[in-house]
Amino acid sequence: MEEKDKATAEAETEEEAVKEAPETEPETAKNGGQTEEKPDAEAAEAENAEAEKPESRPEKEKKKFFGKNDKLEKAEKALKEAEAKLEYASDRMKRQLAEFDNYRKRTEKETAASFDMGARSVIEKLLPVVDSFERGLGGLSEEQKAEPFAAGMDLVYKQLKKMLDDLGVEAIEAVGKPFNPDLHNAVMHAEDESQPENTVAEEFQKGYTYRGTVIRYSMVKVVN
Repeated sequence: MEEKDKATAEAETEEEAVKEAPETEPETAKNGGQTEEKPDAEAAEAENAEAEKPESRPEKEKKKFFGKNDKLEKAEKALKEAEAKLEYASDRMKRQLAEFDNYRKRTEKETAASFDMGARSVIEKLLPVVDSFERGLGGLSEEQKAEPFAAGMDLVYKQLKKMLDDLGVEAIEAVGKPFNPDLHNAVMHAEDESQPENTVAEEFQKGYTYRGTVIRYSMVKVVN
């Protein structure tokens, strides 16, 4: 009896084990013995994603880097163009200033030349008056020069001479000086052993210079 009960218990135990076995079978048995590939596919996709990430990053960084270079190149190009325009404007301004300075100097020179020309014309017309005063006063005796009329003429002559001196008019020295064709006009030649050759022996008309320029040559006699 005890052996029968023991065998019955073992049989029940085996049956329970058989019932529980299908429930604990792996999922591979349900799929016909094939292993499930889903986890492996996900892992492969993850690996591919990880593998792609290092490649895509440099490309983005590269694009970003080259984008910055383009902006920098454009900025440098704009800066060079601005510097070129500034240099051109500066050079043009310097040229205009130089032209204006040359115009100012030329205008001043022309104005001075016009003034000198006008003054020269007036002086040339006054010189015959001076010659008349000198000839008239030179022919008077000392007693005649003391008379009021002669004294008044001498005063007018001195005032006229002072005015010419203030303007820069100077008489050319001639008598006893070596002949200078730049200052003297020889109208007569003479023989005189008492004087050196090519010397001015006599002056017929006094010459004058205006600010270093001859406005009338001296008419002289030269010793040969």
